[in-house]
Amino acid sequence: MPGSMVKRGRAAGFLVTLSLAMMPAATSAQSKRIPAPPSAEQAPIAYLIDLSSGQVLYARDIDRRFVPASITKVMTTLVAFDMLAEGKLRPDQRMPYRDETFEEWHQKGSTLFLPARARPTVQELLIGITTVSANDASVVLAEGAAGSVTDWTDRMNATARSIGMHDSHFSTPNGWPDEGRTFTTARDLVRLAERILRRHPRSFDFYYGRTGLKAYGIAQDNHDPITGKVDGADGLKTGYTDQAGYGFLGTAERDGRRLVMVVAGSDRGSERNQASRAFIEWGFNAFDSRLLASKGQPAATAKVQNGTVSELPLIAAQDVRVAIPRGDRGKPELTVRYDGPLRAPIAKGEAVATLEIAVPGMEPASLPLYAARDVPEAGIFGRIANGFTGLFK
Repeated sequence: MPGSMVKRGRAAGFLVTLSLAMMPAATSAQSKRIPAPPSAEQAPIAYLIDLSSGQVLYARDIDRRFVPASITKVMTTLVAFDMLAEGKLRPDQRMPYRDETFEEWHQKGSTLFLPARARPTVQELLIGITTVSANDASVVLAEGAAGSVTDWTDRMNATARSIGMHDSHFSTPNGWPDEGRTFTTARDLVRLAERILRRHPRSFDFYYGRTGLKAYGIAQDNHDPITGKVDGADGLKTGYTDQAGYGFLGTAERDGRRLVMVVAGSDRGSERNQASRAFIEWGFNAFDSRLLASKGQPAATAKVQNGTVSELPLIAAQDVRVAIPRGDRGKPELTVRYDGPLRAPIAKGEAVATLEIAVPGMEPASLPLYAARDVPEAGIFGRIANGFTGLFK
């Protein structure tokens, strides 16, 4: 990607201004107003982001706290995915179904119909949670993996804090009504989904996106309103309580572009389902997506001080795209910020810069950029040579 280094007269670092040959220059008058989603009134809380660019496509009341109900189970899956990745759980590990747990959760709400004293595997439990929102499976997993529901919810809250879910709290592994002690926001739920998609893509692909399952002799459908109904849709989770109404945290990927959405506060399940499908389709249809840099390909370069090289290629952990309102000829502004020049040594994969994307009429967005290679510290003669080179740049 072509670019030029520009000093901003500040010691804090450099700003790289990027240009895109594919996008014609345009005046502000050519920036197009973004139409609201067609079903916005059916979801008092609504949030849609494009993970490919980090851009917010639509947001309404996204910091209002509400009861997530069964959407809580997405946090349970994140904790489980973390433990699987760390070797603290195995997919084939069997979990005990205590008699006391059976008495409380047997066929209570959405269920996997686990029989008394069953010993399901972690994999079976997770498929039950992600596909049919199984309350019993969530509690059996929590007790088996952490020793107790309390210890499991402590893990849930610690994980929430670590990923920046500052307006959320969990006191159950499955979202069963608890007098409002479990709550979240649309902003936090999108952060949760993003964490799963970025940190655990293989687990997400395996466990989410199933249209149904058959277990213990009983076939059940996935009631996710978009999976199997919207092209590219593959999760995540619905929720309902009398207090909060109907909600959904969902995602879909189409042509290399991944969207994540929340709709919440709908009065009826049919309204939530209709709004979810219309909302995600609007996100794909109302915006064009332009590829800026493929995953692993240099998106920009950064100046390096005292290293074996003077410039370092910067890459993203994903395809980098920019969303622009369809038909808009406005030119996005792309900049790369970093504290610099960067000082060697630098490790390959180290986050060293930020790509900022600004499209007229849309909130600014940013994505991290990483070192494409190791840069060892130069020896004394290399540093002297670099110093002389710098005098003539």
